[in-house]
Amino acid sequence: MMLHSQNKIKLTTAQAIIKYLQAQNIRRDNHESPFFAGMWGIFGHGNVAGIGQALEENRSFKFYQGRNEQAMVHASVAYAKQKNRLQTFACTSSIGPGATNMLTGAALATINRLPVLLLPGDSFARRTPGPVLQQLEYPGCPEISVNDCFKPVSRFWDRIQRPEQILYSLPEAMRILTSQAETGAVTISLPQDVQTEAYDFPLSFFDTQVHKVSREIACQELIYDATEKIINSQKPLIIAGGGVRYSEAETVLKKFCEQTGIPCSETQAGKGTLVFNHPQSLGSIGATGSQAANRIAEQSDLIICIGTRLSDFTTASATQFQNKQRCFINLNINAFDSFKYNSLPLTGDAKALIEQLSSSLKNKNYQISQEYKRKITTEKEDWQSILYTIKEETYNEQKGLSQVAALQTINQQLAPEDTIICAAGSLPGDLHKLFNVEKTSQYHMEYGFSCMGYEISGGVGIALSKEVGETFIFVGDGSYLMMHTDIITALQENKKITLLIFENHKFNSIDKLSKNCGGQGFGNEFCYRNPETNELDGKYLQIDFAKNVESLGGKSFIATTRNELNTALEKAKDLPSACAIIIKVNLEKNVPSFSTRWEVPIAQISKSQKVSDARLEYEKFFT
Repeated sequence: MMLHSQNKIKLTTAQAIIKYLQAQNIRRDNHESPFFAGMWGIFGHGNVAGIGQALEENRSFKFYQGRNEQAMVHASVAYAKQKNRLQTFACTSSIGPGATNMLTGAALATINRLPVLLLPGDSFARRTPGPVLQQLEYPGCPEISVNDCFKPVSRFWDRIQRPEQILYSLPEAMRILTSQAETGAVTISLPQDVQTEAYDFPLSFFDTQVHKVSREIACQELIYDATEKIINSQKPLIIAGGGVRYSEAETVLKKFCEQTGIPCSETQAGKGTLVFNHPQSLGSIGATGSQAANRIAEQSDLIICIGTRLSDFTTASATQFQNKQRCFINLNINAFDSFKYNSLPLTGDAKALIEQLSSSLKNKNYQISQEYKRKITTEKEDWQSILYTIKEETYNEQKGLSQVAALQTINQQLAPEDTIICAAGSLPGDLHKLFNVEKTSQYHMEYGFSCMGYEISGGVGIALSKEVGETFIFVGDGSYLMMHTDIITALQENKKITLLIFENHKFNSIDKLSKNCGGQGFGNEFCYRNPETNELDGKYLQIDFAKNVESLGGKSFIATTRNELNTALEKAKDLPSACAIIIKVNLEKNVPSFSTRWEVPIAQISKSQKVSDARLEYEKFFT
C-alpha cells in the first residue's frame, strides 16, 4: 500500500472494499453506530488471495470464521434483525459452490427485508485461464457465472470487472442496505483477478460516511382520509408486523391503542409489539393465530396494517376478513407493501405515521364504542380459557412430554432479557399462538422464508448481538440434522446458546399437513428402509443427539418429563457455553387452528377416499 499522490491512495480492489466498509456509519434519531459489525468468511481460491489477504492486513475489521456459507448469511441476517436493521455483516465466499451456498441466505434476507452484503468470488474477468476450477461454462453467454443466480434474490447486484467500478457500486450498495424501504441482500460479485488488481483510489472515497435514517411521514391529506375511515368504522383492528419493531414504534403503538381502544393483533414478525396481557392485545392472527384475533378479524370493517407485508399466513390465504364492507389502511415504509389489498396507503416510517394518526384522532376525541370494547373483552376471556384448557390437556406425565407442555415450561423460565429463535416446522405455529413474550427482542421468528437450518446459525447471530440475556434456539430434529455445525462457531466465539431440540422422529409439521390433506404423512418419518416392503416404513432411526452435540464440544441434557425439562433448564443456565436439551416429545395432542384456514391445494383425482373428501372440503373455501 502506498500513497500515489496527496489526494489518492493505491490499493487493491479487495483492500479498498474493506477500507470503505469500515468507514460506513448509520444514524437514526440520536444514535450512531458502525453499519458493519465485521465480515464472515470461508476462503477458497476465489477469494483467499484477494479479500482474504486484505482482511489479514487489516485486523481492525473483525473476521468471523464460518462453517457453511449459507449459515454465515443466516447469522448475519439474525444479527441484523436483532439490531432493527441498523447493523449487519458482510459475507465473503470463494467461487462456485461457496458462492451458490449463499443463495438460500440471500433469498431469506430479501424476503424478510433484512440487510446483508454478499461478496462472492467469481471467475477471472479477463477469462484467459478459464475454465478455472468450479467455473460454470455457459456456451451461449460467456459472461454468465453461477453468481448470476443471485440476481432474483438480491435487492442490488453487480459484478466488478475493473477496480474503479467499486467507486459507483459500493455507494449504491450502501443506499440499498441502509434504506428501510428497499433493504435486503446486496450481492457484489468479485472476479478473483480483479480482487487483487490495484488502482489509485481517491482518498475522499474512504471518508467516514454517515447514512441518516429519516422518519418519513405521510401527507396531511392522506392522514385526514385515514382519520375519517377510522372514525366511521365500527370494528377497526390493527395488525402489527415487523415494521413496528424495526421502527422501534412499540411505545407509540401502545399509546395509540390506549388512546383509541382499537385492538391489536400480531404477525410472527410483530409478536411482542404489544405486550400479551395488555387490554387491547388479541395475540397472533391468521393461520397460526389466536381465536380472539381471528374472530375479531372476521367481522372487522377496517383493518389497519402497520409494518406487515400481509403474507398468506397473516391473511389466512385471503379468507381472514369476511366482512363484505371491509377496507384497509396500510402504514408501511415500502410503497409496494402499503398499496396491497387496495389499501389507503400511508407510506413512511411506522413510528412517525402512528404519531400522525394519533394526533389527528386525538383532535376528534375518537374512541371505539362500548359495545365493541365489551366484545374485545369477551373474546380475550374466551381465548384465555381455551389456552388454559389446551395447556392442561396436553400435559400427561404417563404419556410423556407434549410439545405444548414443553413450551409452557420453557416460557415460565424465560427472563425479559432472553431471546428465543425459531424458523420452521410445527414449532412456529405453537409459539405464535401460545408463547407469551414481553417485548419484541424476546421473540425472533424467521417466517418469511421459514428456512430449515436457520435456527442454530441465526442463534449465533443473536448471541453476537446481545450484551445481556440468553439465547434459546427452538429446533426440530429435522432442522437440526440439516445444519447444526454452528455449535462450533458459538464455542469458538465464546457465546452462550441453548439448543432446545424437539425429537419427534419426523418432519412433524409437513407430516400433519399431509394428513390434513387426506394423505398418510408419506415420506416424512425418519425410518429405516424396510427390506420386506422396500419402503421407508421400518423402525425409527436411532440418532443420539446428545452425543452428537457433545462431539462438537457442547454439553447436553435429555428431558422426557416436565420435571426433567425444568432441571435441565436450570443446569443449562449455569453453563458458560453452548449446550443442548433434547426434548423427547409425545405428539398425541396437537394445537388446532382457530377460525382460520390456509390454502394448500389438494389433488382433484385420487385413489384415496380421504384425499377426495379433503378436496371437497377444500373446494368450499378456495374454488
